[in-house]
Amino acid sequence: MRKRGVLVISHGSREQAWVDLVDNAIQQLPLRGNLPVAASFLEIVEGRLIQDGLDLLESQGVTDILVIPLFVSSGSTHVNEIAYALGVIDAPSFESDLAPFRVHANITYGSPIEHGSYVAEMIWDKAKTVSRTPEKEALILIGHGSSYDSFRERWEQGLAKLAEQVRELGGLAEADYALLRPDTVRAKVEYWQNERGMQVIAAPLFLSEGYFIREVIPKRLEGLTYRYSGKSLLPHPLLTVWIDEQIQDWLSRKL
Repeated sequence: MRKRGVLVISHGSREQAWVDLVDNAIQQLPLRGNLPVAASFLEIVEGRLIQDGLDLLESQGVTDILVIPLFVSSGSTHVNEIAYALGVIDAPSFESDLAPFRVHANITYGSPIEHGSYVAEMIWDKAKTVSRTPEKEALILIGHGSSYDSFRERWEQGLAKLAEQVRELGGLAEADYALLRPDTVRAKVEYWQNERGMQVIAAPLFLSEGYFIREVIPKRLEGLTYRYSGKSLLPHPLLTVWIDEQIQDWLSRKL
């Protein structure tokens, strides 16, 4: 007897408000009969780690699990190491200390958030609160990035596409991206201000509000003139829609 279930995995935080934002997005998913849905975290949130989520679903008789990595880029090393620990790929693409999980169910590994119309709309809904004259503004999309070249390239490819999608949606003059790792944030804002004479909107690309949005980005831009909403993707109803579309697509396939 086959039974499906869904496991949504995000990073985790010591801040309960961060965890609550993720939980609230998942709790808004449409109910589908007896389809179990669990939310787990890579680290920090004790009792709700990935192994806990797997155990919970399998204790309910789940034999087939859709795992949705709730990370903002395929360039995240976490997306890669979780795939390895779930047995989806044979080895991680870097030296990871994440041990393989104990899992008996069949795993289907979903997609990280990356880019697309829903993500662009989420970004613009937060950024437009500080926009004044879009036709004179340059939006700089700021992501975490990676010290590994192959992962950094994925970050750059995804951010470049997403920045252009936001530019078109908002009617902005220009859009670009910057990374915290390696640090290009200040240089990009200074370029668009000083070399191109543009008003700059700094738009963070993070799932939930926390340390990077509140402290790291403002510190990197200290002394510069820019507009900044300081808002993460969550809360936003479209993130629930994005999760649900992955679930719908998976449910439509035969086991």
